[in-house]
Amino acid sequence: MPEQCDPRPYDALLLLSFGGPEGPDDVVPFLENVTRGRGIPRERLKEVGQHYFLFGGVSPINAQNRELLDALRTDFAENGLDLPVYWGNRNWAPYLTDTLRTMVQDGHRRIAVLATSAYASYSGCRQYRENLADALAALQAEGLELPQVDKLRHYFNHPGFLRPMADGVLASLAELPAEVREGAHLAFTTHSIPTAAADTSGTPADHTRGGEGGAYVAQHLDAARVIADAVRAETGVDHPWRLVYQSRSGAPHIPWLEPDICDHLEEAHAAGVPAVVMAPIGFVSDHMEVRYDLDTEATAKAAELGLPVARSATVGADPRFAAAVRDLLLERAAAERGGTPERCALGALGAGHDLCPVGCCPARTPRPAAAGADWRGPVAEAPA
Repeated sequence: MPEQCDPRPYDALLLLSFGGPEGPDDVVPFLENVTRGRGIPRERLKEVGQHYFLFGGVSPINAQNRELLDALRTDFAENGLDLPVYWGNRNWAPYLTDTLRTMVQDGHRRIAVLATSAYASYSGCRQYRENLADALAALQAEGLELPQVDKLRHYFNHPGFLRPMADGVLASLAELPAEVREGAHLAFTTHSIPTAAADTSGTPADHTRGGEGGAYVAQHLDAARVIADAVRAETGVDHPWRLVYQSRSGAPHIPWLEPDICDHLEEAHAAGVPAVVMAPIGFVSDHMEVRYDLDTEATAKAAELGLPVARSATVGADPRFAAAVRDLLLERAAAERGGTPERCALGALGAGHDLCPVGCCPARTPRPAAAGADWRGPVAEAPA
């Protein structure tokens, strides 16, 4: 087998995502899955679910994951990579445990995992590792032989992730009226998280104090800078930019990363900014946080202000992103075989770690997390 197409020791890839409802009857049960253990009343979940009901109770994320699944399988086949690709979700069907069970029953014992979250944070990395640990514990309780699962590294600065988004920003600038295009500002958006979680994101060396944001903020700033530089190189215009946040949830007294995109639009308009491109660099696909918080809420705020805006595309199932996943898989496979593969990364931060060290994006409460340096195998029974 050619070295460049050799996936050994891996015998399968698992696409691991968040999941979303696919009809009105799914919305509240889905939100119950997302918020399990927090004691949120069902009536409150119905209120929260109004964003989904505006779209017929259907989140776009599952359809977009199916498209990405197809893109991965196509890319693998066209490049001679003979490796099956499966898909499992954290919060909705197909559930992670069910998918992992199927993979074991199909004979797979060494599984690479791609999470649809590109950056370091508790919710974007360690929580997926906790989900993997829970699933492995459930399979152990069923008496199944357990596979080894390895989560692929963060890909926020991989060229196959950043270049499609740079092209999206360029396309959005072209959509703006000619008279405001050159003066347009770029608002790079991502999911807001509590500042305490941001400050402890990444490895212990990345952790910060005083609201600096740890690896989560640093990685987003690095990605935004690469994209802004690519736009300047293409257009000759140095568009001012800022990292802003969206989709905040939780108790209002807990500090979260700011500014919110709608607040930023108000500030930009008050400062005389002629137009804004909203670039959702924190998201792999155009799921509900993008469709509602940007396309609906933020766009309505811009219309109220009379501020021209355009929203650029996420990477979705772009063939370049599918190729990036193949690259990440083969890179990790070569490293597992003892090689020293080239690790593609743009920006100043370089390629991330393969194995999350102890203390990386620490849990709010101690829980086992697979695919990290602190993983010692599942407990005898699945946690409640």
